[in-house]
Amino acid sequence: MTLKTLEWKNNSVIMIDQTKLPNTLEFVTYTDFNQIADAIRTLVVRGAPAIGVSGAFGLALAALQSDAKEKDELINYLENAKKVLFETRPTAVNLAWGLQKIMQVAKMADTVDEIRKSVVETAKKMADEDVQINMSLGKNGSELFNDNDTVLTHCNAGALATVGYGTALGVIRATKESGKNIKVIVTETRPVQQGSRLTAFELKHDGFAVSLIPDTAVGYIMANKLVNKIVVGADRILRTGRVYNKIGTYQIATMAKQHNIPFYVAAPLSTFDLKSNPEDIIIEQRDSSEVTGIGDKKTAPDGIDVINPAFDMTPPELISGIITENGVAKPPYEDSIKKLFEAN
Repeated sequence: MTLKTLEWKNNSVIMIDQTKLPNTLEFVTYTDFNQIADAIRTLVVRGAPAIGVSGAFGLALAALQSDAKEKDELINYLENAKKVLFETRPTAVNLAWGLQKIMQVAKMADTVDEIRKSVVETAKKMADEDVQINMSLGKNGSELFNDNDTVLTHCNAGALATVGYGTALGVIRATKESGKNIKVIVTETRPVQQGSRLTAFELKHDGFAVSLIPDTAVGYIMANKLVNKIVVGADRILRTGRVYNKIGTYQIATMAKQHNIPFYVAAPLSTFDLKSNPEDIIIEQRDSSEVTGIGDKKTAPDGIDVINPAFDMTPPELISGIITENGVAKPPYEDSIKKLFEAN
C-alpha cells in the first residue's frame, strides 16, 4: 500500500507531516484554512498535485468555518481564504487550479448550505481523482521504460507529492507493476533534501531497489553508464513545453542531453499553464537558512549572501517526452500539448 499524503475525514484534513520524514511517520489534523496555508508554506505538504488538493481542502474548511448566513457573505469569506492560500507558494500552478475549481463550484450554488455541501464534495472528489489520474499517467509512462532499466529521479514526485501513487514515481510504480524489473537512483535534492528524506523513504517503504546519490554525482552516474532513463515531475508546464520543476532539474536535463539519455517529465494536465509566458512566472526564492545550515548545524559563515531559488526552467529541446493521463506529448510540444487537451 502506497502512502496517502492527505485526506478529508470528519470535516478535518489529515496530512503526513513531511518535515518529520524520514525519522517519524507523523500525521497532523487541521480544521482551519489558516493551518492549511501554514502547512503549505512550511512544506508540511508539498508537491504540485498535493498542494492543489490541499488548497481545495483549505477552502472547504473555510466554508465550514465561516458563520456567514448569506451567499455573498460566504463567497467574500472564501475569496479572502483563497488569497491567503494562494500566496503560500507562487510557482506551482496546481494551487491556483485547485482554488479556482472550488470557487467556481461555490459561486454556482444558490444557498449557504449548498455551497458548504458542494465545496466539500468537490474537494473530496478532486482527491480521489488525483490518485486515478496518477495511475493512468503511470500506465502511459510505463510503456517508455524497459525491463532492467535504471531510472534517475530528482526531488519527490511520488505519493508524497500527490494525494497518492505519484507522478514521476507513479511511472516507476506502474513500470514495476507491469512486471518489469526496475532500479531507481535518487538525488538527495539539496537544500531541503526531498530526495533523501522523502523519495528514498517512499521507495524503500514500497520495496523498490533504490540508491541515493549526492546532487553533485549526477554527471558521474551518467558518464559511467549507471543510469539509462530519467523521469522527473513538474510544478508548472507552459504551452511551449517549458518545464518548471525543483531547482537542479535543468542541469540534470542538460547532462542527460550530453550523454544521450532520455529525459522524461511526468505531470497531470492540471500542472499545465497554457496562458502564461516565461516572463510571467514567479520563481519562488526561499529562506537563506535552508542553505546556511543543516538542521541546527551551521555550515556557512554569518552574514553570507545566499541565492536560494526553489525552481528552475528546463527548455523543451532537452525533454524527450511529457507524460500525462491523456498520453505522452512529444516534440514539437506546442502541437502535441494542444492535442492532449483536445482529447480531454
